[in-house]
Amino acid sequence: MRLLLIEDHERFANFVKDGLEKEGFTVDAVDTGGSGEDARATVQYDAIILDLGLPDTDGLNLLRSWRDAGDKTPVLILTARDGVDDRVRGLNSGGDDYLLKPFAMEELVARIRALLRRPGGVLGLVITAGNVSFDTTAREVQINDKTISIPRRELGVLEQLMRRAGRVVPKDVLEDKIYGFGKEVSSNSVEVHVSRLRKRLAGAGANVSVHTLRGVGYLLSEESTLNPQ
Repeated sequence: MRLLLIEDHERFANFVKDGLEKEGFTVDAVDTGGSGEDARATVQYDAIILDLGLPDTDGLNLLRSWRDAGDKTPVLILTARDGVDDRVRGLNSGGDDYLLKPFAMEELVARIRALLRRPGGVLGLVITAGNVSFDTTAREVQINDKTISIPRRELGVLEQLMRRAGRVVPKDVLEDKIYGFGKEVSSNSVEVHVSRLRKRLAGAGANVSVHTLRGVGYLLSEESTLNPQ
């Protein structure tokens, strides 16, 4: 899952970004409202974390413009504004949740996951495909009820494939979900992750596999439903 963080305090932004990435999220961090708009025009985010006190605009102005344009991306407001009126304005302007600074990283992670579990959100508690189950909260994969260890980016690939099991997932969609801005991505990075994931699933006894459709993308299916070419 890919998040956009709009926060102008560099050290604080790095703290939030690092904490969320340790929990399996891909995070793009920008420090102005204008940069946030540019990022939104480039990437379809699963959720946005928005500071209100930005150097070039008030975060509420951004939020209202997004909602007026019909953008329903979940937005969690981060701010030091602790008045009741401030919280009410934030929520009435289209915010989905409101978290005061300072806060514990564990609470931020829990609130983001709660937003993504809401109806229409991308986060379900457990998703399954064949004998593979993925607990999206614990970021834990089990095959035949046995937990297996999967590196973060391979886990991101598996999550996207499981969410669209039986359907083709284009390569660029996987790149968008597992890499943030500023990350060096080689032309075969996704292929490498898919190849390692395929071997890992087979070695653990999964009855699903990842199929490559050349020039199109990747598809996760149970062995009985598709004969690989």
